Amino acid sequence: MVQLTEVLDEEFIREQEGPHDEDDWDTDSESDDESIASAPPDETLYDRIIALQDMIPASTRRSITSKVNTTSSWLKSGLFMGGKTLWVVSTSALLLGVPWALAYSEEQMIVEQERAEMMAQRAQNEFMAPGTPTPGGPLGAKPAL
Repeated sequence: MVQLTEVLDEEFIREQEGPHDEDDWDTDSESDDESIASAPPDETLYDRIIALQDMIPASTRRSITSKVNTTSSWLKSGLFMGGKTLWVVSTSALLLGVPWALAYSEEQMIVEQERAEMMAQRAQNEFMAPGTPTPGGPLGAKPAL
């Protein structure tokens, strides 16, 4: 036959620290900052944040995680497409805009050169024959004195 014996744990037998009477507790006085237990020195901020996850229910954590993942994927794809669009627009502007700008500036130089030649020709005509009408001017106009 088996005989059972009760073994007492030393932690249950040991007397607790602190005053034994309720009157000895001083609850009205302000506590020292030193008496407040601080975090162990080997605990990091990351460890504290990870420990906070137990306070938030799993369904809420899953909901927050899915929303964050969705937002980050939209942001990543938006930035990716924006970068591609910017690349296409900038290369197109360089390939089409630069030659057009060069041709336009060359055309403007030619127009300015023709205008300068016409002004020089008019000045030369006025110098050679002051009384004759200039081409394109009113007939019978006399030079101002």
